[in-house]
Amino acid sequence: MAAVDRVLVIGAGAAGATVASFLAEGGVSVDLIEAKPDVTALGSGITLQGNALRVLEQVGVWDRVEASGYSFDSLGLRAPDPAGTLIVEMPDVRTGGPDLPATCGVSRPELAGFLMDRAASLGVVVRFETEAVSLVQDGQGVDVEFTDGSAGRYDLVIGADGIHSSTRSMIGIDVEPTGNGMGIWRAFTKRPASVTRTDLYYGGPSYIAGYCPTGEDSLYCYIVEDYQDRSGLSAQERLAVMREESLAYHGPWDDIREVLTDPATVNYARFDTHVVPAPWNRGRVVIIGDAAHTCPPTLAQGAAMAFEDAAVLAELLLAAGSVTDALWDAFMARRFDRAGAVVEASNQLAQWLLDHTQGDVPGLMGRVTSMLAEPA
Repeated sequence: MAAVDRVLVIGAGAAGATVASFLAEGGVSVDLIEAKPDVTALGSGITLQGNALRVLEQVGVWDRVEASGYSFDSLGLRAPDPAGTLIVEMPDVRTGGPDLPATCGVSRPELAGFLMDRAASLGVVVRFETEAVSLVQDGQGVDVEFTDGSAGRYDLVIGADGIHSSTRSMIGIDVEPTGNGMGIWRAFTKRPASVTRTDLYYGGPSYIAGYCPTGEDSLYCYIVEDYQDRSGLSAQERLAVMREESLAYHGPWDDIREVLTDPATVNYARFDTHVVPAPWNRGRVVIIGDAAHTCPPTLAQGAAMAFEDAAVLAELLLAAGSVTDALWDAFMARRFDRAGAVVEASNQLAQWLLDHTQGDVPGLMGRVTSMLAEPA
Protein backbone atom coordinates (compact mmCIF):
# COMPACT_ATOMS: atom_id res chain seq x y z
CA MET A 1 0.00 0.00 0.00
CA ALA A 2 1.35 3.42 -0.99
CA ALA A 3 2.12 6.03 1.62
CA VAL A 4 -0.21 8.48 -0.14
CA ASP A 5 -3.53 8.39 -1.98
CA ARG A 6 -3.70 11.90 -3.40
CA VAL A 7 -0.70 14.04 -4.42
CA LEU A 8 -0.24 17.51 -5.87
CA VAL A 9 2.80 18.07 -8.07
CA ILE A 10 3.74 21.70 -8.68
CA GLY A 11 5.66 22.16 -11.92
CA ALA A 12 5.42 20.13 -15.12
CA GLY A 13 9.09 20.04 -16.08
CA ALA A 14 11.39 17.02 -16.06
CA ALA A 15 11.05 16.21 -12.37
CA GLY A 16 7.36 17.05 -12.05
CA ALA A 17 6.00 15.18 -15.06
CA THR A 18 8.17 12.17 -14.26
CA VAL A 19 7.23 11.81 -10.59
CA ALA A 20 3.57 12.35 -11.51
CA SER A 21 3.72 9.48 -14.03
CA PHE A 22 5.47 7.08 -11.66
CA LEU A 23 2.94 7.78 -8.90
CA ALA A 24 -0.08 7.56 -11.18
CA GLU A 25 1.13 4.26 -12.60
CA GLY A 26 1.32 3.04 -9.00
CA GLY A 27 -2.34 3.87 -8.38
CA VAL A 28 -1.99 7.30 -6.75
CA SER A 29 -4.38 10.11 -7.72
CA VAL A 30 -2.18 12.95 -9.01
CA ASP A 31 -2.93 16.58 -9.85
CA LEU A 32 -0.20 18.38 -11.78
CA ILE A 33 -0.19 22.16 -12.05
CA GLU A 34 2.02 24.36 -14.21
CA ALA A 35 2.30 28.15 -14.22
CA LYS A 36 3.08 28.34 -17.94
CA PRO A 37 0.42 27.88 -20.61
CA ASP A 38 2.43 25.12 -22.32
CA VAL A 39 5.60 23.28 -21.32
CA THR A 40 6.54 22.50 -24.94
CA ALA A 41 6.76 26.06 -26.23
CA LEU A 42 10.26 27.04 -25.14
CA GLY A 43 13.74 25.57 -25.15
CA SER A 44 16.43 24.39 -27.50
CA GLY A 45 18.06 21.01 -27.02
CA ILE A 46 19.23 18.87 -24.14
CA THR A 47 22.01 16.33 -23.65
CA LEU A 48 20.90 13.24 -21.74
CA GLN A 49 23.42 10.74 -20.45
CA GLY A 50 22.77 7.09 -19.70
CA ASN A 51 21.57 7.52 -16.12
CA ALA A 52 18.86 9.90 -17.39
CA LEU A 53 17.93 7.47 -20.16
CA ARG A 54 17.54 4.71 -17.56
CA VAL A 55 14.77 6.71 -15.86
CA LEU A 56 13.12 7.59 -19.17
CA GLU A 57 12.99 3.89 -19.96
CA GLN A 58 11.48 3.12 -16.56
CA VAL A 59 8.82 5.80 -16.94
CA GLY A 60 7.85 4.59 -20.41
CA VAL A 61 9.03 7.30 -22.82
CA TRP A 62 12.45 6.07 -23.94
CA ASP A 63 11.14 4.55 -27.19
CA ARG A 64 9.79 7.94 -28.28
CA VAL A 65 12.92 9.78 -27.16
CA GLU A 66 15.15 7.31 -29.00
CA ALA A 67 13.13 7.64 -32.21
CA SER A 68 13.07 11.44 -32.08
CA GLY A 69 16.55 12.15 -30.74
CA TYR A 70 20.12 11.34 -31.73
CA SER A 71 22.14 8.76 -29.80
CA PHE A 72 25.93 8.43 -29.71
CA ASP A 73 28.64 6.77 -27.64
CA SER A 74 31.67 9.03 -27.82
CA LEU A 75 32.81 12.57 -27.02
CA GLY A 76 35.15 14.65 -29.16
CA LEU A 77 37.61 17.31 -28.07
CA ARG A 78 38.65 19.83 -30.72
CA ALA A 79 41.23 22.61 -30.79
CA PRO A 80 40.28 26.27 -31.25
CA ASP A 81 42.57 26.46 -34.28
CA PRO A 82 41.81 27.39 -37.92
CA ALA A 83 41.00 23.76 -38.76
CA GLY A 84 39.00 22.87 -35.64
CA THR A 85 41.42 19.97 -35.29
CA LEU A 86 40.03 16.86 -33.61
CA ILE A 87 42.38 16.21 -30.69
CA VAL A 88 40.75 13.03 -29.44
CA GLU A 89 37.53 11.03 -29.70
CA MET A 90 36.86 9.31 -26.40
CA PRO A 91 34.39 6.46 -25.81
CA ASP A 92 31.74 7.53 -23.33
CA VAL A 93 30.65 5.40 -20.38
CA ARG A 94 27.19 3.88 -20.71
CA THR A 95 26.02 4.93 -17.26
CA GLY A 96 22.51 3.64 -17.96
CA GLY A 97 23.71 0.11 -18.62
CA PRO A 98 24.78 -1.81 -21.73
CA ASP A 99 21.35 -1.72 -23.38
CA LEU A 100 21.21 2.09 -23.52
CA PRO A 101 23.46 4.49 -25.43
CA ALA A 102 25.97 6.61 -23.54
CA THR A 103 24.28 9.83 -24.64
CA CYS A 104 21.20 11.02 -26.46
CA GLY A 105 20.50 14.54 -27.63
CA VAL A 106 16.87 15.54 -28.02
CA SER A 107 14.74 18.64 -28.51
CA ARG A 108 13.64 20.00 -25.13
CA PRO A 109 10.09 20.79 -26.33
CA GLU A 110 9.70 17.29 -27.75
CA LEU A 111 10.98 15.69 -24.54
CA ALA A 112 8.55 17.80 -22.51
CA GLY A 113 5.73 16.72 -24.79
CA PHE A 114 6.58 13.03 -24.43
CA LEU A 115 6.61 13.31 -20.63
CA MET A 116 3.32 15.20 -20.52
CA ASP A 117 1.65 12.74 -22.89
CA ARG A 118 2.78 9.88 -20.66
CA ALA A 119 1.43 11.57 -17.54
CA ALA A 120 -1.94 12.27 -19.16
CA SER A 121 -2.20 8.67 -20.45
CA LEU A 122 -1.81 7.42 -16.85
CA GLY A 123 -4.63 9.61 -15.58
CA VAL A 124 -2.71 12.57 -14.18
CA VAL A 125 -4.97 15.64 -14.08
CA VAL A 126 -2.99 18.51 -15.65
CA ARG A 127 -3.88 22.20 -15.19
CA PHE A 128 -1.85 24.83 -17.00
CA GLU A 129 -1.66 28.52 -16.07
CA THR A 130 -2.30 27.52 -12.46
CA GLU A 131 -0.20 28.16 -9.36
CA ALA A 132 -0.47 27.39 -5.67
CA VAL A 133 -0.83 30.51 -3.54
CA SER A 134 -0.93 28.92 -0.09
CA LEU A 135 0.08 25.66 1.54
CA VAL A 136 -1.36 24.95 5.00
CA GLN A 137 -0.52 21.58 6.44
CA ASP A 138 -1.24 19.47 9.47
CA GLY A 139 -0.06 16.01 10.42
CA GLN A 140 -2.32 14.28 7.91
CA GLY A 141 -2.26 16.45 4.80
CA VAL A 142 -1.87 19.79 3.04
CA ASP A 143 -4.62 22.26 2.16
CA VAL A 144 -3.80 24.15 -1.03
CA GLU A 145 -5.36 27.26 -2.55
CA PHE A 146 -4.83 28.01 -6.24
CA THR A 147 -4.68 31.15 -8.35
CA ASP A 148 -7.96 30.29 -10.06
CA GLY A 149 -9.79 30.43 -6.71
CA SER A 150 -10.12 26.68 -6.29
CA ALA A 151 -8.72 24.65 -3.39
CA GLY A 152 -7.81 21.06 -2.62
CA ARG A 153 -6.48 18.80 0.08
CA TYR A 154 -3.62 16.39 -0.54
CA ASP A 155 -1.67 13.78 1.36
CA LEU A 156 1.55 15.22 -0.08
CA VAL A 157 2.71 18.18 -2.16
CA ILE A 158 5.80 17.84 -4.39
CA GLY A 159 7.42 21.09 -5.46
CA ALA A 160 9.12 20.50 -8.80
CA ASP A 161 8.81 24.11 -9.90
CA GLY A 162 12.34 24.83 -10.95
CA ILE A 163 15.27 26.98 -10.00
CA HIS A 164 13.14 29.90 -8.80
CA SER A 165 10.73 27.63 -6.93
CA SER A 166 7.86 29.36 -5.17
CA THR A 167 7.25 26.11 -3.24
CA ARG A 168 10.72 26.40 -1.75
CA SER A 169 9.91 29.90 -0.53
CA MET A 170 6.46 28.97 0.77
CA ILE A 171 7.86 26.28 3.06
CA GLY A 172 10.48 28.61 4.49
CA ILE A 173 13.65 27.48 2.71
CA ASP A 174 15.66 30.61 2.01
CA VAL A 175 18.43 29.07 -0.10
CA GLU A 176 18.64 30.84 -3.46
CA PRO A 177 20.72 30.04 -6.55
CA THR A 178 23.76 32.21 -7.23
CA GLY A 179 25.70 32.82 -10.42
CA ASN A 180 29.13 31.31 -10.86
CA GLY A 181 30.41 34.02 -13.21
CA MET A 182 29.64 32.27 -16.50
CA GLY A 183 26.93 32.80 -19.09
CA ILE A 184 25.90 30.61 -22.01
CA TRP A 185 24.62 31.29 -25.52
CA ARG A 186 22.43 28.50 -26.88
CA ALA A 187 20.81 28.06 -30.28
CA PHE A 188 18.73 25.37 -31.97
CA THR A 189 19.23 24.82 -35.68
CA LYS A 190 19.68 22.29 -38.49
CA ARG A 191 22.24 19.52 -38.14
CA PRO A 192 25.02 19.50 -40.73
CA ALA A 193 26.28 16.05 -41.72
CA SER A 194 29.60 16.83 -40.01
CA VAL A 195 27.95 16.74 -36.54
CA THR A 196 27.47 13.17 -35.29
CA ARG A 197 28.23 13.54 -31.56
CA THR A 198 29.07 16.21 -29.01
CA ASP A 199 32.39 17.95 -29.60
CA LEU A 200 33.82 20.43 -27.11
CA TYR A 201 36.28 23.18 -27.95
CA TYR A 202 38.10 24.50 -24.88
CA GLY A 203 39.98 27.78 -25.09
CA GLY A 204 39.98 30.57 -27.59
CA PRO A 205 38.09 33.75 -26.67
CA SER A 206 35.36 31.74 -24.90
CA TYR A 207 35.57 29.05 -22.23
CA ILE A 208 33.71 26.36 -24.19
CA ALA A 209 32.15 26.10 -27.61
CA GLY A 210 30.21 22.94 -28.33
CA TYR A 211 27.24 21.27 -29.95
CA CYS A 212 25.02 18.23 -29.58
CA PRO A 213 22.94 16.55 -32.30
CA THR A 214 19.29 16.30 -31.24
CA GLY A 215 17.79 14.49 -34.22
CA GLU A 216 18.49 13.55 -37.81
CA ASP A 217 17.82 17.14 -38.85
CA SER A 218 18.54 19.20 -35.73
CA LEU A 219 21.16 20.16 -33.16
CA TYR A 220 21.78 22.69 -30.47
CA CYS A 221 25.01 24.58 -30.12
CA TYR A 222 26.41 26.67 -27.30
CA ILE A 223 29.18 29.06 -26.34
CA VAL A 224 30.19 29.74 -22.72
CA GLU A 225 31.60 33.15 -21.79
CA ASP A 226 32.04 35.43 -18.80
CA TYR A 227 28.51 36.32 -17.71
CA GLN A 228 27.18 39.63 -19.00
CA ASP A 229 23.78 41.28 -18.81
CA ARG A 230 22.48 40.59 -22.30
CA SER A 231 18.85 41.43 -21.53
CA GLY A 232 18.90 44.66 -23.54
CA LEU A 233 19.74 42.96 -26.83
CA SER A 234 17.14 42.40 -29.51
CA ALA A 235 16.71 38.92 -31.01
CA GLN A 236 18.66 39.97 -34.09
CA GLU A 237 21.45 41.37 -31.92
CA ARG A 238 21.63 38.13 -29.90
CA LEU A 239 22.05 36.16 -33.09
CA ALA A 240 24.75 38.55 -34.30
CA VAL A 241 26.72 38.27 -31.04
CA MET A 242 26.57 34.48 -30.98
CA ARG A 243 27.63 34.25 -34.62
CA GLU A 244 30.50 36.64 -33.99
CA GLU A 245 31.73 34.69 -30.97
CA SER A 246 31.52 31.45 -32.97
CA LEU A 247 33.94 32.80 -35.60
CA ALA A 248 36.86 31.66 -33.43
CA TYR A 249 35.82 28.01 -33.87
CA HIS A 250 36.07 25.92 -37.01
CA GLY A 251 35.65 22.39 -38.29
CA PRO A 252 31.93 21.53 -37.89
CA TRP A 253 31.36 25.00 -36.41
CA ASP A 254 31.88 26.42 -39.92
CA ASP A 255 28.98 24.27 -41.13
CA ILE A 256 26.81 25.20 -38.15
CA ARG A 257 27.36 28.90 -38.74
CA GLU A 258 25.95 28.53 -42.26
CA VAL A 259 22.57 27.45 -40.85
CA LEU A 260 22.62 29.58 -37.69
CA THR A 261 20.37 32.29 -39.13
CA ASP A 262 17.11 32.39 -37.15
CA PRO A 263 17.16 34.98 -34.32
CA ALA A 264 14.22 33.28 -32.58
CA THR A 265 16.32 30.21 -31.80
CA VAL A 266 19.04 32.02 -29.78
CA ASN A 267 18.88 32.49 -26.02
CA TYR A 268 21.25 33.48 -23.23
CA ALA A 269 21.35 32.40 -19.59
CA ARG A 270 23.49 32.68 -16.48
CA PHE A 271 25.10 29.62 -14.95
CA ASP A 272 23.46 29.18 -11.53
CA THR A 273 24.15 26.81 -8.68
CA HIS A 274 22.72 25.84 -5.30
CA VAL A 275 22.03 22.84 -3.08
CA VAL A 276 19.34 22.94 -0.40
CA PRO A 277 20.66 21.32 2.80
CA ALA A 278 18.94 18.12 3.91
CA PRO A 279 16.13 17.51 4.39
CA TRP A 280 14.32 18.72 1.28
CA ASN A 281 10.92 18.40 2.93
CA ARG A 282 9.04 20.44 5.47
CA GLY A 283 6.37 18.12 6.81
CA ARG A 284 4.29 16.88 3.90
CA VAL A 285 5.76 19.25 1.31
CA VAL A 286 8.97 18.24 -0.49
CA ILE A 287 11.04 19.85 -3.25
CA ILE A 288 12.91 17.96 -5.96
CA GLY A 289 14.84 18.69 -9.15
CA ASP A 290 16.02 22.24 -9.81
CA ALA A 291 14.01 23.45 -6.83
CA ALA A 292 16.40 21.50 -4.58
CA HIS A 293 19.67 21.67 -6.53
CA THR A 294 21.12 23.21 -9.68
CA CYS A 295 24.53 23.14 -11.28
CA PRO A 296 26.24 24.60 -14.33
CA PRO A 297 25.84 22.24 -17.32
CA THR A 298 29.54 21.35 -17.43
CA LEU A 299 28.65 17.70 -16.74
CA ALA A 300 25.30 17.70 -18.58
CA GLN A 301 23.65 16.19 -15.49
CA GLY A 302 21.01 18.74 -14.42
CA ALA A 303 18.03 16.96 -15.98
CA ALA A 304 19.43 13.56 -15.04
CA MET A 305 19.50 14.53 -11.37
CA ALA A 306 15.89 15.74 -11.63
CA PHE A 307 14.81 12.45 -13.23
CA GLU A 308 16.59 10.47 -10.53
CA ASP A 309 14.94 12.52 -7.76
CA ALA A 310 11.55 11.76 -9.28
CA ALA A 311 12.21 8.04 -9.66
CA VAL A 312 13.59 7.56 -6.14
CA LEU A 313 10.86 9.60 -4.43
CA ALA A 314 8.10 7.75 -6.27
CA GLU A 315 9.67 4.37 -5.49
CA LEU A 316 9.83 5.15 -1.77
CA LEU A 317 6.30 6.57 -1.61
CA LEU A 318 4.82 3.56 -3.40
CA ALA A 319 6.64 1.11 -1.14
CA ALA A 320 5.99 2.80 2.22
CA GLY A 321 2.81 2.43 4.22
CA SER A 322 2.82 6.00 5.50
CA VAL A 323 4.66 9.31 5.34
CA THR A 324 7.20 9.14 8.15
CA ASP A 325 10.57 10.57 9.10
CA ALA A 326 12.06 7.24 8.04
CA LEU A 327 10.77 7.80 4.51
CA TRP A 328 12.42 11.23 4.31
CA ASP A 329 15.63 9.86 5.80
CA ALA A 330 15.69 7.16 3.13
CA PHE A 331 15.07 9.73 0.39
CA MET A 332 17.94 11.92 1.58
CA ALA A 333 20.23 8.91 2.00
CA ARG A 334 19.81 8.09 -1.68
CA ARG A 335 19.69 11.60 -3.14
CA PHE A 336 21.51 14.23 -1.08
CA ASP A 337 25.12 13.05 -1.39
CA ARG A 338 24.72 11.90 -5.00
CA ALA A 339 23.13 15.13 -6.25
CA GLY A 340 25.53 17.16 -4.12
CA ALA A 341 28.54 15.37 -5.62
CA VAL A 342 27.31 16.17 -9.14
CA VAL A 343 26.81 19.83 -8.25
CA GLU A 344 30.27 19.99 -6.66
CA ALA A 345 31.95 18.35 -9.64
CA SER A 346 30.10 20.58 -12.12
CA ASN A 347 31.18 23.65 -10.20
CA GLN A 348 34.77 22.42 -9.97
CA LEU A 349 34.99 21.99 -13.73
CA ALA A 350 33.62 25.49 -14.21
CA GLN A 351 35.99 26.96 -11.63
CA TRP A 352 39.04 25.44 -13.31
CA LEU A 353 37.96 27.19 -16.50
CA LEU A 354 37.34 30.48 -14.72
CA ASP A 355 40.76 30.27 -13.05
CA HIS A 356 42.49 29.12 -16.26
CA THR A 357 43.80 26.19 -14.25
CA GLN A 358 44.67 22.73 -15.57
CA GLY A 359 42.75 20.57 -13.11
CA ASP A 360 42.50 16.80 -12.98
CA VAL A 361 39.57 16.59 -15.37
CA PRO A 362 40.01 12.88 -16.26
CA GLY A 363 40.17 11.93 -12.58
CA LEU A 364 37.09 13.96 -11.70
CA MET A 365 35.12 12.62 -14.67
CA GLY A 366 36.13 9.07 -13.84
CA ARG A 367 34.88 9.37 -10.26
CA VAL A 368 31.57 10.90 -11.32
CA THR A 369 30.81 8.43 -14.11
CA SER A 370 31.66 5.51 -11.83
CA MET A 371 29.14 6.82 -9.29
CA LEU A 372 26.46 7.47 -11.92
CA ALA A 373 26.80 4.01 -13.42
CA GLU A 374 25.27 2.67 -10.20
CA PRO A 375 21.48 3.14 -10.12
CA ALA A 376 20.34 5.98 -7.89
